[in-house]
Amino acid sequence: MPYLSRALALLATSLLILSTEFASGQPQAMLHSWNDRPAKQAIIDFVGAVCDTKGPDYVLPAERIAVFDNDGTLWSEKPIYFQFLFLRDRLQTQLNKHPQWRQTQPFQAALESDWKTFFSSEHTWFPVLHAAYAETSTEEISRIVKQWIATTKHPHLPRYYTELTFQPMLELLTYLQAHGFKNYIVSGGDIEFMRPWMAEVYGIPPERIVGSFFPTQLESSGGTAKLKRHFKPYFFNNGPNKPVAIERHIGRRPLAAFGNSDGDLQMLEWVAAGPGKRLCLFVHHTDEEREWAYDEGLSDGLKKARHKGWVVADMKRDWKVVFPFELPPPAKAR
Repeated sequence: MPYLSRALALLATSLLILSTEFASGQPQAMLHSWNDRPAKQAIIDFVGAVCDTKGPDYVLPAERIAVFDNDGTLWSEKPIYFQFLFLRDRLQTQLNKHPQWRQTQPFQAALESDWKTFFSSEHTWFPVLHAAYAETSTEEISRIVKQWIATTKHPHLPRYYTELTFQPMLELLTYLQAHGFKNYIVSGGDIEFMRPWMAEVYGIPPERIVGSFFPTQLESSGGTAKLKRHFKPYFFNNGPNKPVAIERHIGRRPLAAFGNSDGDLQMLEWVAAGPGKRLCLFVHHTDEEREWAYDEGLSDGLKKARHKGWVVADMKRDWKVVFPFELPPPAKAR
């Protein structure tokens, strides 16, 4: 897994710097890729308030839960969600068994990267999600995903997909963890696609990944037992389903929520409606030079964020760097 080794080295270097700064008594320095603007200060103020044992907003560590969307919040999502590029590649490896896919929708659209047709209705692409893993055990799915994530590069950037995580958000994950928070991923992405690599990249274990899923069923024979996915029903963890999934999976209303699109709006609204001090943050993609600049898919969420006084992290103005590979190399010891 050549890229993960390099990515983990970069992340380990960053975490070493952050832990040193935290030990020095200047925990705000852990957010060193954030510019000194209101978004950074809002994060610091919130964490300081809920961790102050003598303050009115103190929250016990067991109740410090933070939830993060993934696509567009923790890593890039252009030209399309990376999971669907994986699905396209996965279909291509199975064309010898299913040549009819070349002329059958929505398979044809996925194979040709015709995403407008592919997403014409969310229900039309459920068969592709199922076919990509049909008759495959969860262990085999994990192996396939790990191999793809470690060997495949972005179609428009010469980088592995996990190099396109956002350095400021990686620092935020570490910052919250250092202050007793448990971080969870709550994403519309398929849970079987996310779990194999997120522990290494985000430091979030599989049991804290909340995503979309097909049901699985135990199949045993000849002394072996495997879990295999079945086509229906499919739980799409997006929009109003996100609070439902959080309640079912975590059992606590989080203190903090981070997203970037209208699909995250209900999650942020639900978190904000809880008692006591809360933090809701929208990542706004405004940097066409270092990443992408776009507003589609967040018109309602961005409007609500500004109206409610939630934090809007403007990528161009709030982040010193976007990706980990933009960090300067660590100084060599003399």
